[in-house]
Amino acid sequence: MFFHAHPDDEALLTAGTMAMLADEGHRVVLVVATAGERGLAELPHGEELGKARMDELRSSAAALGCARVVQLGYGDSGLAIDGGVADDRADNAFIDVDIEEAAQRLAAILKEETADLVTIYDPSGGYGHPDHVQVYRVGSRAAEIAGTPIVLEATVNRDWLVKGVRLAARFYPALDVRSFERAYSAGETITHRVNVRRHTRAKRTAMAAHATQASGGNGDRTLGAMLRIPAPIYRYVFGTEWFVQRGLPPGTRLRHPFGNP
Repeated sequence: MFFHAHPDDEALLTAGTMAMLADEGHRVVLVVATAGERGLAELPHGEELGKARMDELRSSAAALGCARVVQLGYGDSGLAIDGGVADDRADNAFIDVDIEEAAQRLAAILKEETADLVTIYDPSGGYGHPDHVQVYRVGSRAAEIAGTPIVLEATVNRDWLVKGVRLAARFYPALDVRSFERAYSAGETITHRVNVRRHTRAKRTAMAAHATQASGGNGDRTLGAMLRIPAPIYRYVFGTEWFVQRGLPPGTRLRHPFGNP
């Protein structure tokens, strides 16, 4: 099971791994906390945007071979200009929900699916989005309740990320390299480096499904810039997905979500 905050998060962080596991014959389930109705897009915030993004999510999931898609129904908490929690969020914003109640709901799905593995985010939520931080809190507690044996924190190797963004910035100067320098996880902390180069076509298709997130706002959107990267460079930059599994010995280096060396 792959647990994400909003539609498009799955495409950016775990799409290759999802496609790989589905191709290996595993049942892959995608769960999102919100419909992403407050994401930056040409459409205004609200129900119409949420519906559009859920349609995009289902298209992405189909491209990745998912067997089931679940939306928990919480409100998108949005993001303040300074990157913190927005003040004008809905009453049911994901960031405000009771963690135990949300974890029990997610745990029920984990138990129903008899999930062997669940992915969440790292404690800082990757780049700090409040809903991503909440995914870590809710997801880690849900795994504890359900007894899910493998909990992987989906992340990005910060060392490689900065190198990739600097390369992309040569073609797209609007990319802000500095915003990536403190995001996600240092390479030395990562336990799983999953080679998904055979599945980058599916990953790119999943990204492209999220058309509402490729434009909107005053500057160039990250997703839109990623989709314009030439295929050979794309395959190199996005051909590995990274995870952290807590409790493993320092220096652990695994190549498969289920722990194959």
